[in-house]
Amino acid sequence: MKKTLTSLLAFILFTTMGIAQIRPYDKSGLNKFEPKKEELVSYEKFKLKFGGSFTQSFQTLDHSNTSTATTNIVAIVPGFNTANANLYLDAYLADGVTLNMTLYLSSRHHNETWVKGGYLQFDKIPFLNSGLIDKIMEFTTIKVGHMEINYGDAHFRRSDNGNSIYNPFIENYIMDAFTTEIGAEFNFEHKGFLAVVGVTNGKIKGDIAKGVIYTGGSDGKSHPAFIGKIGFDKQINEKVRLRVTGSGYYTAGSISNTLYGGDRAGSHYFGVMDNSLATTVFTSGRFNPGFTDKIGSVMGNAFLKVGGFEWFTTLEGAKGRSKTETIERKANQFATDIVYRFGKSENFWLGGRYNSVSSVLSGNDVDINRVAVSGGWFLTKNIMTKLEYVSQKYKGFPASDLRNGGKFNGFVLEAVIGF
Repeated sequence: MKKTLTSLLAFILFTTMGIAQIRPYDKSGLNKFEPKKEELVSYEKFKLKFGGSFTQSFQTLDHSNTSTATTNIVAIVPGFNTANANLYLDAYLADGVTLNMTLYLSSRHHNETWVKGGYLQFDKIPFLNSGLIDKIMEFTTIKVGHMEINYGDAHFRRSDNGNSIYNPFIENYIMDAFTTEIGAEFNFEHKGFLAVVGVTNGKIKGDIAKGVIYTGGSDGKSHPAFIGKIGFDKQINEKVRLRVTGSGYYTAGSISNTLYGGDRAGSHYFGVMDNSLATTVFTSGRFNPGFTDKIGSVMGNAFLKVGGFEWFTTLEGAKGRSKTETIERKANQFATDIVYRFGKSENFWLGGRYNSVSSVLSGNDVDINRVAVSGGWFLTKNIMTKLEYVSQKYKGFPASDLRNGGKFNGFVLEAVIGF
């Protein structure tokens, strides 16, 4: 029995080593964007890595509004929230070929375990035995599957259910551009210059049902979505890194597009500006413009790191409509944050973020503004804790909307583990 247990532990230890193409789930994954060719490892044999991310939060948030809605916002008190957990399976299948699968073990929206997505990543294509292809793959990475789309850079710094280790703040942007779609992505990188080209099915799941035609609105067809990104990312010297990118996303129509509503796990602010604490109500504090059919969106990002100082800014504009609308609406977002990391190995930080959204909703010009101040500590590269104060206000929403005169503020404390 002892020999069997020893062999099992040795097997687990061995199989969790050597997967370098997938972004690490601990502190070493900070400020990672597209995969880098220099991080490839030599292939020896099949290897399997198990990883996990866990987030437990305690919040003391207050909210209020002036809405005339029949059902008002739910009463909330300080307390612990549902713990979030992710499980990762990364398999090294061949030289330069990796498989990633992510599962949500616990989330606000689902009580059961379910799959976020999975994809194959090709950094080499050895089985084609082509010298030309091998040369192209020296600066090309291909991803195929049902996966998180690479639109913009903000999704690389967001919290993803139990994985909160990349985000120096508690929550993501008010207008959270994140979804998973079925498709393919081609990443090109050479001497700091980068480009991304992707095409997907334009919706969060596979669907062969014929859509409903709305006069003047949706044509009932599921059109592909096209994703593009160009940019520059380089370590200028030992202390300075600069990254600037521009991205775009476009689909002429979709059965149910979720670019701004694809996070099925949920917000890390629980219950604010909601009329229920049910698991079906899980996007607290966020804003979805409702572009479920046609949408075109662009995002510009700038990232500068000078020593321990980090500056990250997002400027975003979107235009689209729902399936039943006959005219297109606009939504714009601005966000900027400054983070200062200090201490041995930059294991402490202080940060501040400003985030604003303006949009047209039901004929009204609405605005949402958020200010967040955070601080945190990496106890080890796998264990982190952070505390944030947040204040968010809503303007322009109609009297019958829960967000009319809405505001919330308070503190959220999170403990995070990633490995």
